[in-house]
Amino acid sequence: MTRWGYTLMTEQSGPKELVKYAVDAENVGFDFEVSSDHYSPWLTSQGHASYAWTMLGAVAQATSRVELATYVTCPTVRYHPAVVAQKAATLQLLADGRFILGLGAGENLNEHVVGEGWPMVDARQNMLEEAVQIIRELHTGELVTWEGECFRVDSARIWDLPDGGVPIGLAVSGEKSIARFAPLGDHLISTEPEADLITGWNEARGGDQPASRSIGQVPICWGPDKEEAIALAHDQFRWFAGGWSVNADLPTPAGFAGASQFVRPEDVAGSIACGPDLDELAESVKPFLEAGYSDVALVQVGDQRQQEFLDTVAAPLLDKLRAL
Repeated sequence: MTRWGYTLMTEQSGPKELVKYAVDAENVGFDFEVSSDHYSPWLTSQGHASYAWTMLGAVAQATSRVELATYVTCPTVRYHPAVVAQKAATLQLLADGRFILGLGAGENLNEHVVGEGWPMVDARQNMLEEAVQIIRELHTGELVTWEGECFRVDSARIWDLPDGGVPIGLAVSGEKSIARFAPLGDHLISTEPEADLITGWNEARGGDQPASRSIGQVPICWGPDKEEAIALAHDQFRWFAGGWSVNADLPTPAGFAGASQFVRPEDVAGSIACGPDLDELAESVKPFLEAGYSDVALVQVGDQRQQEFLDTVAAPLLDKLRAL
């Protein structure tokens, strides 16, 4: 049975609104909620970028059933992995075991702000691997001193630690990253509806490991008028057309605006289901089901229709998704 999630988009809504949406999403029947972790929006028109971890702490207290996850946090530049280990443990305690720590190699957009530069992709992968190892060590509750190629940890211990630590999901995109990170992670994270990703992940983990979840994400733009919904998706989500090989390296919203200036509304409509037809919105998710994803989080594009989506559309849409 596929689990259906709701995305808390820190780039398009303020923190108080996100906490309210999280409560409403739980009440309407979503199984889990994922949060982006950004320092900047992709585009200026989105207009927000609150601190995901503070917001998730509030969500953990305001909800009681839904699972929570970061989708995803980069534990290498803007955050030191020792700090990520501490705040993930605290959030897990606040959430009573409902939290999954989603990690990835990050984007220049968010990580350059601390003035440490933006490493090449091979260096980012090395840093992520070492960061996961450090977080695992700290989640044992033991005193950790670490002298690695990328990070140092000096006599650190997580004092408030949940039983069993925190499950880790890792964002992967191809064979090399799967081979490297599947043995380190508990769950797979990807935005690509590719069955080979899941097959390769499970093979790389080995048959003696607990079953992994595969967590995908799909943007949609519901609205009562199709053309209006397409215009909103184009205004807020045209950056999506660049793909992560481009998006990971752009440094600012101005950069994303420049890179997406020739993306047309019809281009966006070709990749994001838009408008009032719930059957069309549900059908756009089918590639993830066919690929074998166990969990799929929806992104309702734009804050403008978010409350209306939750109040009137989410429940019948969930019915259609579960019927698939």
